[in-house]
Amino acid sequence: MDFNTVTTIAHQELKINIRNKWTLVFAGVFGAIALAISYFGLVTAGFVGFQGFTRTSASLLNLVLYLIPIVSLMMGTLSFTGEKSASELLFSQPVTRSEILLGKILGLFLSITTATFLGFGLAGLVIASQVGTGGLTRFLAFVGLGLLLALVFLSLSAMVAVLSGKKTKAFGFSLFLWFFFVLFYDLLVIGLTFVFQAKTANLFIFLSLFGNPVDMVRVSSLIMLNGTPIFGAAGAALVKFLGGQLASNLLLISGLGIWVISPLLISDRVLRKQDI
Repeated sequence: MDFNTVTTIAHQELKINIRNKWTLVFAGVFGAIALAISYFGLVTAGFVGFQGFTRTSASLLNLVLYLIPIVSLMMGTLSFTGEKSASELLFSQPVTRSEILLGKILGLFLSITTATFLGFGLAGLVIASQVGTGGLTRFLAFVGLGLLLALVFLSLSAMVAVLSGKKTKAFGFSLFLWFFFVLFYDLLVIGLTFVFQAKTANLFIFLSLFGNPVDMVRVSSLIMLNGTPIFGAAGAALVKFLGGQLASNLLLISGLGIWVISPLLISDRVLRKQDI
């Protein structure tokens, strides 16, 4: 594999997303949301004003878990099911399909990374100027977990696009994945726990955590933000089983790495056999 070719394709993909203004739009959305949540996050408690980085990260968590997956799925699906003439031109070049796959994923990831750093970075400068830099390290780690989640769903979007072939079908499956992982999965797990006895149910909840990258990022973020009282059953079981927060986070990040690699391997295998 020629990594110069991969970076060239990634650079072109990044330029396309910047030219289409998607990167700037998402940067504006991320920045506006971060500032609004930091400033109005405690309005129900009768307080209006900028919060510190740790509290801002905790307030942003659920919104990021909703927003990052859908943005990544839509951008990835749109890229891999673009105009047929453009795809045929790219695949006709003297490059391997693996290089094209990795180059596109890298370019899309750089686009989301740019949008995230611009949006959250500018918001972070405003917050730091108002309340100081306490909790900044945790905020940066939280942003890093968000980017890892984006990479997972970019990988899933590539797999869906390659397996589906048609744009409408790919977008339909992408929306289903978002609905399943973000909204339906936890309800399904809770419903199934009533079928098992107590010990089996606890083991099932623990194992189910690794079946959903959204839950893995949620629990890892709460561990990192010292949200021990609100870990939930799966997170509490994980920390107790491993005997520490560091080991728990390392296991979760490793699991997210598998979620990135596995769909890419499937996509690469299918793409090699497709007649484009």
